[in-house]
Amino acid sequence: MPVQFQIVVFAVIAAFVLFQLYNVLGKKVGRQPQEDAKLVVPGPNTPDQAVKPTAAEAAMLASVAGLKARDPAFDPARFVEGARQAYEIIVRGYASGDRAALKPLLTPAVMASFEAGIAARETRGETETVEFLFPPRADLEGATAEGDKAVAKIRFLAELRSHVTKASGETADAATGEPLVEERRTAEHWTFERTLGAADPNWVLARVEPANA
Repeated sequence: MPVQFQIVVFAVIAAFVLFQLYNVLGKKVGRQPQEDAKLVVPGPNTPDQAVKPTAAEAAMLASVAGLKARDPAFDPARFVEGARQAYEIIVRGYASGDRAALKPLLTPAVMASFEAGIAARETRGETETVEFLFPPRADLEGATAEGDKAVAKIRFLAELRSHVTKASGETADAATGEPLVEERRTAEHWTFERTLGAADPNWVLARVEPANA
């Protein structure tokens, strides 16, 4: 068989094979990534076997439902945003010793504890300012009605930078010469409460506890 004819035959065979591969590979076979994305997005008609809440999420939703039964106006999203704003005000207020800003946001017991810390810092002749390196994260971990009180717990994660100035005006450690600046990450549970049915709708901080980061 002439070489030229063999080349033509092989070219025809190769073209046929490529055509068959295109017919198979050029079509969508099985579930596509965008279809998977649609399946995992919950919606009002999402099947039961799709996305389900964890046990902790289910317990939190049940507690919120119990509170809403007593207080229909309770809005979890609005509460979390308000709690985040209160968190920033309270952290800055404690650092600067702003008792007037703190008092309406704290229960008397928490106010007394904060007052003791502020007084101790003033006795040392120190002043402090705090800045948030990033917006703090706030997660609602539970909300319920306990007697005549609405109680809600928020887990806050924050990264802070504090600047300390001593009575002498020094802003650096006398021994090391290092700036009196501390960067820290905090993880805390803050529990807020308010009286159900009261004319004042504002929540106050009732307890602060350490949390896992």
